[in-house]
Amino acid sequence: MSDWLRAMEGTPEGQLWAYALALAAAVLHAVFGALQKGRHDPWLSRAAIDASYGLIAAPFALFVVPWPQPHMWPIFAGVFFIHVGYKLLQAMAYSRGAYTVVYPVVRGTAPLFAVLGAGVVFGEHFNAAQWLGVAVLVCGIYGLALYNLRTVTASRETLIAALGFAVATGAFVALYTTYDAYGIRAAEDPFTFLAWFFLIDGMFFPLFMWRRLSRLERAEVAGLMRRGMVGALVAYASFGGIMLATRLGSVGQAAVLRETSTVFSALIGWLMLGERSGPRRVFLMSMIALGAAIVQLAA
Repeated sequence: MSDWLRAMEGTPEGQLWAYALALAAAVLHAVFGALQKGRHDPWLSRAAIDASYGLIAAPFALFVVPWPQPHMWPIFAGVFFIHVGYKLLQAMAYSRGAYTVVYPVVRGTAPLFAVLGAGVVFGEHFNAAQWLGVAVLVCGIYGLALYNLRTVTASRETLIAALGFAVATGAFVALYTTYDAYGIRAAEDPFTFLAWFFLIDGMFFPLFMWRRLSRLERAEVAGLMRRGMVGALVAYASFGGIMLATRLGSVGQAAVLRETSTVFSALIGWLMLGERSGPRRVFLMSMIALGAAIVQLAA
């Protein structure tokens, strides 16, 4: 599998696979967000998910894939600290504001910074038409956030702080997207990077939240860990998929495609949670999809 991936890098076929993986990551990221919207607070949910995917990754990292080369350990250290910052900011945003407002702001901020980061780090540069697509997508996502902001009634007293944390979280999403792409491209074997990524990334939050987890009733822990295990499997496919996409093709285009997750999260809310969309939200979601399509077609 690793040899096949390396053979696909930088080819037209590899770019098509990158599109498919990024789009799948968008759908799964929306599912991941819905899982975090449960009755447990975002701090505990994150700890359960991280513990689950760290435990699953451990035997693969230690006994299945080749061990990382020496130059990868400083890269993994950067991965650890960047993802810790992202998760702390995300939990602070989610605990202060409504999900339907915070999530689009996070996702709207990320692609703009990710495209800029890809230009600096990888020398990828969008043309004028692609930048138009980014603008349409970002306007659609922020428009959706503003529309939701008008209708939300819960936690309005902490909403300004939540929006600030959401913007900062979006910047960290762009940072980890660019940095993880650098890391998986630096690794000789991409699956070595993925296995060690999930092992290292799964360490902090369970330890950070251990005191609160230890106070829960046995039934609460069981429910939380069931959700964590499902979230871990989704995380493997979503985060693993987007990292493989950035190795096979353009980082900026993959980042833009992934942010169509906002559309899929709204569809999940409509189909599974009984949330109404209405014509304005449908129009804004259409803008997001149109922006992503422009970016891909104008390449």
